[in-house]
Amino acid sequence: MTKEDTEPNDESTETAAEPPAAEPDAETPDSTSSTGDETPDPASTDAAESVVTRADDTSSGVDRDETAAGDETDPTPATDPTDSSATADPTDSVPTAEPTDSTPATDPKTDTESGLQTDVPIDIPDAGSSTDSGRDRSTASSDLDLDSVLDTDANGDGESEGLFDDLLSGEPIFENKEVLRPSYTPRELPHRNDQINQMATILVSALRGDTPSNILIYGKTGTGKTASAKFVSQELESTSQKYDVPCEVEYINCEVTDTQYRVLAQLANKFIEKNVALIESRIDALETVREELAADASSSDSDADGGDGDANITDSAATDADASGADIADAAEPEATEPVTIPDAEADAEDSPDGALPIANEEYDSVEAVDERIEALQADADEMEPVPMTGWPTDRVYSTFFDAVDYNERVVVIMLDEIDKLVEKSGDDTLYNLSRMNSELTNSRISIMGISNDLKFTDFLDPRVKSSLGEEEIVFPPYDATQLRDILQHRADIAFKPEALTSDVIPLCAAFAAQEHGDARRALDLLRTAGELAERSQADLVEEDHVRQAQDKIELDRVVEVVRTLPTQSKIVLYSIILLEQNGVQNINTGEVFNIYKRLCEEIDADVLTQRRVTDLISELDMLGIVNAVVVSKGRYGRTKEMSLSVPLDETEAVLLSDSRLGDIEDVQPFVQARFDN
Repeated sequence: MTKEDTEPNDESTETAAEPPAAEPDAETPDSTSSTGDETPDPASTDAAESVVTRADDTSSGVDRDETAAGDETDPTPATDPTDSSATADPTDSVPTAEPTDSTPATDPKTDTESGLQTDVPIDIPDAGSSTDSGRDRSTASSDLDLDSVLDTDANGDGESEGLFDDLLSGEPIFENKEVLRPSYTPRELPHRNDQINQMATILVSALRGDTPSNILIYGKTGTGKTASAKFVSQELESTSQKYDVPCEVEYINCEVTDTQYRVLAQLANKFIEKNVALIESRIDALETVREELAADASSSDSDADGGDGDANITDSAATDADASGADIADAAEPEATEPVTIPDAEADAEDSPDGALPIANEEYDSVEAVDERIEALQADADEMEPVPMTGWPTDRVYSTFFDAVDYNERVVVIMLDEIDKLVEKSGDDTLYNLSRMNSELTNSRISIMGISNDLKFTDFLDPRVKSSLGEEEIVFPPYDATQLRDILQHRADIAFKPEALTSDVIPLCAAFAAQEHGDARRALDLLRTAGELAERSQADLVEEDHVRQAQDKIELDRVVEVVRTLPTQSKIVLYSIILLEQNGVQNINTGEVFNIYKRLCEEIDADVLTQRRVTDLISELDMLGIVNAVVVSKGRYGRTKEMSLSVPLDETEAVLLSDSRLGDIEDVQPFVQARFDN
């Protein structure tokens, strides 16, 4: 009997066939019951039909277990335990776990150990209750419908829609919403050609290398001042690059950068950054020059010091020269290194012309000269220390800005938007210094372009500043309804998908905006908000109702939502200020507000706060932009806050009276008289 005949191929059968740890001479008739569902490989079924009962090894004195399965039905006679042939083949001593008639039958449909489908009968003699555990597992699961399982998972409740899935289900109305925002600068500005041409004729002198005149631009909010100035600035810079003229425009919003220190620091850091980038490009160009000079020097050395194994170049040159009648001494002397010029690419860092820095158009005839120039440029870059936002004396900041802007040849146009805010916060010192810089600058020139909503802000300027700053003045008139309609139509063609607006949307937006001094920014906000409301409601078109909803939203959102959500104490303080303004009181102070506040609290049975706490509540209202409060000094009487309302009075009062506690007050006149209480 061979090993292949007695050992099944199934690994699980081998594990079950190991001799169990049992008492000597004890029989284990149920030794195969735990593996009754496992069968040998079909290839060895002939050997599996007869199992030989093993005898105990007499030489070792240890009884071996007999295979209980098939003892009664196995026709094979028992082997003599004393026969030496019984142990001749070592494989004969390995018991096998073959299913026999004595093996307990396993219900094929309730077989839980194998986890397989067992209702397929196997044609094995005397083993009708056994199952085929070695067959392909894919056959066992062939009855499963995979498509139906996937359909069930996809259509079931296993995965719900997210928060934004429903919002994204509709078709968008906008093609490019950013076109309707104030920060967008269009390529075409309808009805502002006269003002744009006027600015261009003033600034064209910068392209000739001259200093342009200073410009002051006036106009109400939303009249296209900033958009027109930015458009002209972009055209100026692009044209300067085209003609290789050093011209730059720097924009500063004085609503944010509202002090002399911040304005000078921001300008200084911008020019320092540009200078460092330009120096790095120069150094890269010089590195190329140094490599060329080093290569030329190496070539000259190799020509002068030829080896013994090579032909003597000098002698050969002398012989050739002698044969041709040339001077032998000139032919024998090595060729001198020609000076190398900075490549044209050197001046491309900031689109500067040749001569922007002293190294341009210079010729270098040695590596040492190039190294000296690189060291000098690197020293210049190391000295350019950025200005911190705070901490330096103002004169040091000004000196740093002066050195940075004058380091390179250029014409600079400084655009100061909301210039009246700078004058209001810091006075006219900044404008005086900037307007007087040209008399001290050597390489560069500076021009100032100021933009203001206040037509009278120059009345507060020093006469010297006013004369130098207002060399040219341009006024932007408000738009009318027809002009606003053209502007909105021009933007809507880019911002919305085709045929997304009904015919009455743009005229209605233009009419609403024209009522408020022709504010184009307001018209654009109105159109954008109407489109957003239509998109949120998943409408296919932007209609007139969306515009009217947007108008109400823009009007009341800023006031209603803030005032409606104020705490009760803040509402009482605000109502006290409104009562005083309704009765024509000027320069309302904290004491008057507190007296009325106390009477109102007593009327509605609310807690009365201290005057110090009421002052804090007024400061919070000032921070929200509802009131405008300013601290003023009364001399020996101390300091107090004078305030005025910053929001529409009637709408604010209506929101406050919607509160049930304040709405119950019938006669308010006695409370107004309480402002004179001591």
